[in-house]
Amino acid sequence: MTAPVSPAESKLEIREMTIDDLSEVFHIGEEVFTAEFSPTLYRTWDEYEITTLFNSDSELCLVAELNETIVGFALGTTVEKQRGPWKYGYLVWLGVRPKVQKAHIGRELFRELRRRMREQGVRMIIVDTAADNEAALGFFRKQGFGNPREHVYLSLNLTRSRRK
Repeated sequence: MTAPVSPAESKLEIREMTIDDLSEVFHIGEEVFTAEFSPTLYRTWDEYEITTLFNSDSELCLVAELNETIVGFALGTTVEKQRGPWKYGYLVWLGVRPKVQKAHIGRELFRELRRRMREQGVRMIIVDTAADNEAALGFFRKQGFGNPREHVYLSLNLTRSRRK
């Protein structure tokens, strides 16, 4: 088993995602956000969400390059409520290749995303994850997130439902 590479030992660069990065980001997401990992994931990982975020909030779509290879990404957006006093940041997706997840790449991606959101006037960042995703919960707590709220969603499998 290969030991994780630390950013200090290698050249880590966090930068804005470009159109040429979309395919690689999609493939990393496929590797990380699998049905086996999270069978009840209420949002699906797909290329449409990536391109939508890239087209609307490209400055909040970041990639991490380690030795000139993309190994992670962060996709965010901002939300302003009409007549609301605050601008919110929303970290929609954060993914790092499994082989380098212990190298603090996610932390560096989040730091840059937070910096950019602060420059845009964001006062609060929200993120969601599955309640049983202990790794993600631990990661987000280390980044300063707190005040968790449980989110309940219901599903109806129409292929098994006989009601009209």
